[in-house]
Amino acid sequence: MENKKFDPASQIQRLEIFGEFGGVNPSITDSSTFTFMTAQTMIDTFHGETEGCFLYSRHWNPTNKNLSDAMAAMEGTEGAWVTGSGMGAITTVLLQLCNAGDHIVTSVTTYGGTYAFLKNYLPKFNIEVTFLDISDLESVEAAIRPNTKLIYTESVTNPLLQVSDIPKLSEIAKKHNTKLVVDNTFTPMILSPFLLGADIVVYSMTKFINGNNDAIAGAICASNDFVSAISDVNDGTAMLLGPVLDPMRSSSILKNLHTLHIRMKQHSKNAMYLAERFKEIGLKFNYPGMPEHSDYQLFNSIRNEEFGYGGMIAMDLETAERAAALMELMQIKGVGYHAVSLGYFKTLFSNPGKSTSSEVPENVQLDMGMSPGLVRFSVGLDHDIESTYKLIHSCLTELNLI
Repeated sequence: MENKKFDPASQIQRLEIFGEFGGVNPSITDSSTFTFMTAQTMIDTFHGETEGCFLYSRHWNPTNKNLSDAMAAMEGTEGAWVTGSGMGAITTVLLQLCNAGDHIVTSVTTYGGTYAFLKNYLPKFNIEVTFLDISDLESVEAAIRPNTKLIYTESVTNPLLQVSDIPKLSEIAKKHNTKLVVDNTFTPMILSPFLLGADIVVYSMTKFINGNNDAIAGAICASNDFVSAISDVNDGTAMLLGPVLDPMRSSSILKNLHTLHIRMKQHSKNAMYLAERFKEIGLKFNYPGMPEHSDYQLFNSIRNEEFGYGGMIAMDLETAERAAALMELMQIKGVGYHAVSLGYFKTLFSNPGKSTSSEVPENVQLDMGMSPGLVRFSVGLDHDIESTYKLIHSCLTELNLI
């Protein structure tokens, strides 16, 4: 497929953004407001009729523009806009596309915060949401109504690691004149959703893109028209709700973005090693890089091959008690940290049903196939992954889990 020829890493590397005094790193514009030489230029900027002018950092900031341009280059989109959190990106897109009385079709398997916004918050605005199995394409198409404004999914769902068929979902969306919005947080560079047919791609840059767990940030990658719409001073959701990213954080994330391709390869390499060992010992788990995964062939048909299958593994310990015991022991023995989030250089693990997916009712968790003992395992950048596996194996053995 054409996307396999796309090189997101080189798209970023080719960007040349020098600092104000020739610095190899772009200067940080630490200003909330910007001066104008003429009154007319300020008026024109308010009306969106100038190029290269900055008005107010809630609208645009030069440092944020640099990061936005890099994210757009990575995704192959015309433009991007960066936000103060992943949820800031998601909610901005949904509220920009939908009005009262509209309808959304979404994967039921999704990040808990997203689920809560769709299920509990949007009804305040009389926006209806249909939750379904995103792999059941017939159900997706059957759920679309005349007032459906978008199909929402995650490229690889959180936390069950189900792979969305983005090309087929795109066909359905276009057939019904609706938008396809894809959260690509789990698989930056591995998948290029826009090139596969998505209209808008959102990220929590907090995770793999930044990679240091020292910043909360998000991104919206889309057409220039959509970016202009969300940042419009009169009715743009981003401009009016104000989920702007601080330029200091934007600058540090941009620097980290240039090593993302190296990190994703290592995350994937380490996760594959662990998955192969887990298979040998008969541990119940889910990893999209294994032939046993139900979406293995689909993933292979749409991914950018050199970046692997990602750094996320879903381990199933069957009960929350077993999961808790394993996570506590793994932290004590130095495998990693018992913490939420993912994409860190250290391995992180948590029980989604009790944490990041706790907003999803337990009966819905069971219906979607989420075990009470599921451990979401974000594999780190360990140089000696063999030794890490030995520690995990010793924990499993000590607790009689294998």
